[in-house]
Formats: sequence, structure tokens, C-alpha cells
Amino acid sequence: MHIRTYALATAVVATAATAGLTLAPTAGAAQPSPTTSDFNGDGYPDLAVGVPDGAVGGKARAGYVNIVWGGPKGVGTRGSIRISQSTAELPGTPETGDRFGASVVLEDLNGDGIAELLVGVPGEDVTGRGTDAGLVSVVGGARGGPGPGSNVVTGPAASAAYGLSVAAADLTGDGSRDIVTGGRDKVVLRTADGLAATVVTAPMGGRAPILTTGDFTGDGTADLAVGYWTNDPFTQSHVRIWAWEKTESALANVWNTDNAGVSALASGDFDGDGHDDLVLGECREIADENIDDPCGPEALAKGGGLHIHYGAGPNGSFGFRKQTLNQDTVGVPGVAESGDRFGAALAVADVNGDGRDDVIAGAPGEAIGTRAGAGAATLLFGTKDGLVDAFGEGHGVGYQQDTPRVPGVAEAGDAFGAAVATGDYDHDGAPDTAVGSPGENARSGGVWVLPHTSVNGSYTVTPAKLGLPSPSSALTYGKTLSSR
Repeated sequence: MHIRTYALATAVVATAATAGLTLAPTAGAAQPSPTTSDFNGDGYPDLAVGVPDGAVGGKARAGYVNIVWGGPKGVGTRGSIRISQSTAELPGTPETGDRFGASVVLEDLNGDGIAELLVGVPGEDVTGRGTDAGLVSVVGGARGGPGPGSNVVTGPAASAAYGLSVAAADLTGDGSRDIVTGGRDKVVLRTADGLAATVVTAPMGGRAPILTTGDFTGDGTADLAVGYWTNDPFTQSHVRIWAWEKTESALANVWNTDNAGVSALASGDFDGDGHDDLVLGECREIADENIDDPCGPEALAKGGGLHIHYGAGPNGSFGFRKQTLNQDTVGVPGVAESGDRFGAALAVADVNGDGRDDVIAGAPGEAIGTRAGAGAATLLFGTKDGLVDAFGEGHGVGYQQDTPRVPGVAEAGDAFGAAVATGDYDHDGAPDTAVGSPGENARSGGVWVLPHTSVNGSYTVTPAKLGLPSPSSALTYGKTLSSR
């Protein structure tokens, strides 16, 4: 059984209140769709854009989420709504530095065919727990607008920063969605039936832990992959997988690769064998032990490399077969240069409909001519051998703002490709791609939409076009996109 669930390129959980929102499906309810991101129930997938740097009610960096509606002419052609802690359906009050929207996921948690919105708020001050304890809120999807919301996971102490990253998947195999929260130096699980537990506690260098899910063990239930690294108090870096252990009613660590630092993780079936594979984005060796080359050949880490561990098949266990590519790989557009950050953002979809998943890799540091950090995105096609074919070649198409028929002009610091997301926003059966460019227009930012993941008909969604407040300020719109 192939499971593909996207999630975001951040002791016991103290609270898991769910007033007004049911996470587990009731008896006889339809199971959650693995693909829906339709927040308003109109049949079109939507796009959630986290704007944690946005002001709300005069409170700087209180943050909000912009839900951009999908429709027959694509995402953004039907307008959008803002959701913040001033939204009537959601508890809390906007405060300076809350950073509501630092992580966002659209996922159908309760099986009604309408997506809920999960929002990380790592700067939230929690009464009795301290400054920047953080939390994760869930806002119910509903026809005509947001449904009831609640705070489902709350940080236990000051500086816990719960909500730096968030993911959702059925990790326990009971048919309902569970929530994974990344905080400062910690990842925690809250199951749909209320079980709360720590997955891992370790130094993470102040960075958001990288989360994604997929059925890496091949047992029909989603597993959790986590990436993190630090140089303090000493250099260490890990990508680890946890799978549900029924007898222990807990997640068990079942696979590790050490010394690899990553900026993104994504899962998909890139060789079409029915088993989920794991991509390590912008993979680089953090602790050089000259032993295992955790990101493959060192030459292929230049500028950022993709390192792929393939799923458990008849010839071995998960991760036994590996591939590596970068922009110097034959068939991959561009040239590998230091600072490109190739693979810093990842999204997955079967773009060409051949039954094999493809990868969209952002490279926000890519220089276009002399314009440093203008950014680029690359579509890499899966083959029967994976993302690298039997001849050692990749198959890709590159996009940037100087590509013909792509709107705009590549400028230094645009960071095109800082975030990427996929969805069939016009509901025509072909996946579209959204590419964030948070440095655009003096860091006001924007999102580029590629219908059918093609330059044909591509267009922009910007704060000014959507009528968002202070469109000329440094919103960095497009830095955080929903992972569905």
C-alpha cells in the first residue's frame, strides 16, 4: 500500500484541548482523503500561505495565514481569506511576536472531505508556562468559511517554541489523523485519541525539526521521518524514521542515517514499485567522519544535493538502495555552485501521470547571471530506476523568473523556490505547482503558479493582488506554503 503524505520544510505534551473540533472520525464516517486540501468544501483544493511576519491589529509579527481559494481558473482567481488569532472561530489574541503561521498544513483530519488547517504559533506566550512556549492550532474547514477552531498542542515551558513545524498523518493505523509538532529541540506526537508523548528530544541548533511522513516500512501505515542537526554543544546530525509499535502503543525508532544535515524531506514512489521512498533535500555532510558519505558522493553535494533512499522491496530493506543527484548531474538543469541551496524546499506529485512520482526542488540561493539569490525551481521526473536512470542521468525541467512565459524578472534576493507546493487547484486532473518567492518586491513576496507544472499560463499571486494589508512591507509572502 502506497501512502504519500506531505508535511513541512519545524516529557508529555502539556495540553491537547479539542473543544469544538473532533479529530477522530465517528463510526461509519468516511476515512480522511490522502489528497484533499479543500478548506471551504467547494471541490477545489486550496493553498495555505503562512505569513508569520505579518502584523495583525497593529501587533508586529503576530502573524496570520492566508487561505488562497482554488477554482476552475486556478488558485488565487477567487480571492482569499485571512485567519489569525483575531478570527472569531479561533481562541487567543494576536500579540507581538506570536508568529502565527510559522508552519501550516491543510489536512482532512475528521474524514468529512473538507480539510482542516493546522497552524504553528511558536512565539505564543502561554499563561503559567512562559514566553514563547508555543502551540499548534487547528481551524475547522467548512462550506462558506472557517469552522470552529481550538489549540490542540501547547508547549510545556518557556522557549519550547511548539509549532516551529507541524505534520499530520495516520501514524497509528486506526484510520484517523495524528498530529506531530516540532519545537525547540523536541518533536512530540498527539494521537487522534488523545495520547500525547515525546518522539525525540535532542539539540537541534535552534532550527525547526524537518518533518515528513510516508510508509517507509511497507506495512500499510504511515511512518514519521525527522531531520535535525546542530554544532552546539558538539556537531551531530541525523535523519531518523519512527514507526508505530502496536504492542508498546508508541513510535519506535526503526531507521537512522547519521552525519547528514538536511533542509527538507519528502516522500513519494519515484520508481513506481509501490514502495515509498525518502528524499533528503539540500543534503550535506555535517560531521565529516570520512566513513559513510551520508549524502552520497561528496562532489554531488556541491550547491546542494538530493539524496534518495528507496523503499523496502523484494531485494532489501528500506534505504538499502540509494541515489544522489545535483545540478551537475547530466539531465538536471543548471550548474552546481556554492550557495545555490538546491533541494532546500521539496514537493512531490505525479506530474506526467506515468504512475511514478516526480519532485519539485527549490533552489532559493541560485544566482541568475550576476543576480545572487534570485532563485530557481526544478522539476525532476521519476523513472523505472528512480530519479536517476540506469545511465546515471536525471530528467528535469528548470523554472525561474527569466524563463520564457514565466512572469517577472529574476532579481537579486528574490529567493524564488524558497518554498514549493503542489495541488490540483483547478481540479482538472493534473497537478499544479506553487513556488514561493519571499524576497520579491523588497521582501513583500509572492507566489508563482505553474498550471500543470508548466510555464504555459503561469501567473503570480501577490499580497497586492489579494488586497492584503501593507503589501509593500516585508511580509516575506511565499516563504511558508501548505505542504499538501
